[in-house]
Formats: sequence, C-alpha cells, structure tokens
Amino acid sequence: MKEFDIPEFYRSPIISKVKNLRKVADPRKRDFTPTVLDFGPVRFHISRHFGFCYGVENAIEISYKAIVENRGKRIFLLSQMIHNPNVNTDLLENGIQFLQDTEGNELISFDELNSEDVVIIPAFGAPIETILKLEEKGVDVKSYNTTCPFVEKVWNRSKKLGETEHSIIIHGKNNHEETRATFSHSSSEAPSVVVRDIGDTVFLMDIVLGNKPKEDFYTYFAGKHSEGFDVEIHLDKLGVVNQTTMLATETQEIADFVKDTMIHKYGEQNIKEHFADTRDTLCYATNDNQNSTYGLMESDADLAIVVGGYNSSNTTHLVELLEEKYPSYFINTEKDLISEFELSHFNIHSKEVEKSTNYLPKKSIVDIILTSGASCPDAVVDRVLHKLLSYYSDTKSIEEALADAANNIQ
Repeated sequence: MKEFDIPEFYRSPIISKVKNLRKVADPRKRDFTPTVLDFGPVRFHISRHFGFCYGVENAIEISYKAIVENRGKRIFLLSQMIHNPNVNTDLLENGIQFLQDTEGNELISFDELNSEDVVIIPAFGAPIETILKLEEKGVDVKSYNTTCPFVEKVWNRSKKLGETEHSIIIHGKNNHEETRATFSHSSSEAPSVVVRDIGDTVFLMDIVLGNKPKEDFYTYFAGKHSEGFDVEIHLDKLGVVNQTTMLATETQEIADFVKDTMIHKYGEQNIKEHFADTRDTLCYATNDNQNSTYGLMESDADLAIVVGGYNSSNTTHLVELLEEKYPSYFINTEKDLISEFELSHFNIHSKEVEKSTNYLPKKSIVDIILTSGASCPDAVVDRVLHKLLSYYSDTKSIEEALADAANNIQ
C-alpha cells in the first residue's frame, strides 16, 4: 500500500504504534479482534481498523501539495474535502476557500472563477455538470482531482452496466456529495434510481412485480431517478452499486433482495439476463472498518466512544452498529469530553448534539471501546484517549501499555 505524505500533526504517537503492531502481526487483516491497551483502572479496546483510508490520505496529500505549489493564487475546494471539521478547518486556515456547501449550494459564485484559479475536487468526486461548469471557466479540473479511486471504481462499474443495458440502483443517501456525483455519472450511462435502504428497495421491487401501480414510482422516487426513467422498460435488467460509505451488509441485503425478486419474476435459469453481480463496488476500507466494529462487539466493554465528523456517513454507521450493544457516544474531538462526569455527543437519530452525565461507570476497572471514522485523524483519537486517561489515577504509562499490547499480539 502506498505511503502518503500528509502533515505530521495528523499522525499520532499512540494509535500509529498500535496500528503498526497489528499491521506487522496480521498483514492480511484476517484477525478483526481489537487491540487492548491496559492502563490498570481503565482499558481501551482499540478497533483493528479505523481512521484515515487510502482515499482520504490521497486527498489530503494532494490538497497540501496544491497549497505549496500555488502560493499567491486563489485556491478553492469544490466542497468539504472530507467529512471531518478538523481537516476542513486546517485547510481553511491555510487559505483555501469552499465553493459549495455539502448540499451543493454555491457559497462563492462560479462566475467569479477564472483560469488562473486552482480548484480541488474532493474525495467524494463531483457531478459531471459541475465539472463542465468549471471547464467552461477555463479551470484545470485534473491537476488536483482527489476523487477516491474506489468511488471511481463505482463509476466505472456503472459505465459497464450501461453498456450491457442494465438500469442502475444506487444504494446511498440522496443528498450526500458522493451519491450526487455517482448519480450524475451513472445517469449519463444508464437509467438510475437511488434507494436509501431495504425499505426503499422493497417498494421498488413491488413496482417490478406489479404489486404497486407504476405511477407510484415517480411519486415515491421523486428527485431520485434519472430523467426519462421509464418503469415500463427500465426495470427488467438491474444492477446495484453503492455510495462507498454505506454499510456493506445493507448493500448486500439490497442486492440479494433485488436478485431474489428477479428470480421470482424471470426464473433462476434466466437470472444472468436480468441481474448483474456488482459486489466488486464495495470499498475495502469501509468493509474493514465495519468488520473491525463487529470484532469490537465481541468485547465485554462498558461503553463505546466513536470519534469523527457528525456529517460523516461511515462514522454514523459505526455508531449504529455499536449502539446495538453498548452505550455509545459520538464525539467530534476531546473537547466534547467536558469532564469525567459529563460529555457532549451527537445523537444520530435526532441529528442533535446532546449532553450526557455519568457516562463513565463507577468500577474498579472500566472497559472503553475506542474507534473513529475513515476521515478522522489518528491524532484526534490520541487526544481523546489522553483526556479519558486523565480521569483515572495510578495508571500505567503509555509505554508500558503499548509493550503489554505488543506482547499479547505476538
């Protein structure tokens, strides 16, 4: 795997060492059990795989390269680089401006751009229409395009589906930057529709089977299907692709349900003519993060702390999984740990920031699950660990805990 040149302050002395220990002992990632850092009165169960993925590190490296190479020029990011406020704030402090918000609304008019301006395309990619608008202004859209290779893989798969006359079902969040970009690319190749979850898929398959009037499609999926989508002819050959940060298990559930529906309608012997196997569009990092979270859920822990940007899709899914078993707190940085008695955290259901008290149990030994999303710097997780550790006395040193972990891993 390529090593990226990203600012040193994104890296960490604790988490980086834990990751390296696991990388050396298990290079093929066959073991998804967590690493335990035992400090005596508190033990941290560190996820096997979390934090910056290939696409994020690639995007950060290119962005800082753009800053260094274009001193004196105006530098813009199309929208948030990744869904992490710490990363985006640092880029803003380095003089980069955002052209759009996360909904695609212009913060700075494209009319103000000229060919001398530098525009960075974020890791989520960009809709074709947006790229064309930038090119019309003479902007170079290739030199600092940080679109994740795994997002591009989904686009390439969509192109192949279009070539075989399949319609495309996109599993994603309709207003998410990546889904908007993927929808734009897939719609240019084939009739496309976005489903959020298995509920949307069941509704769509009821249309396929004739259990619901075809007119219901246009009402239910308003704003979520490509122009000219004709339910009379565009639902007989289907393939499923995904927003790469969605739960892999959900994408697979959706694909399996679509396949079963097509078998029911057309017969097992004809399934290859009506359904395309698209498992190759799932992102490895998202899969690893989620598999590692399932590994965490084997832990006998008291609570879970998940660190990341509140608008991060992949981080939200980690919280969804962990809260099935543990009291789970989604925080942005160590600053959300107000004290050992109180913390501020994001409720993924109400979409609001809340405060909770007495989140740390009164026990002789407290076990805390600690993980983060794919867009969260390890250095932030380090600071969270240090803050939590400061609430306990007579703890082992960092060096001692790391040494014990290394012995247990070997």
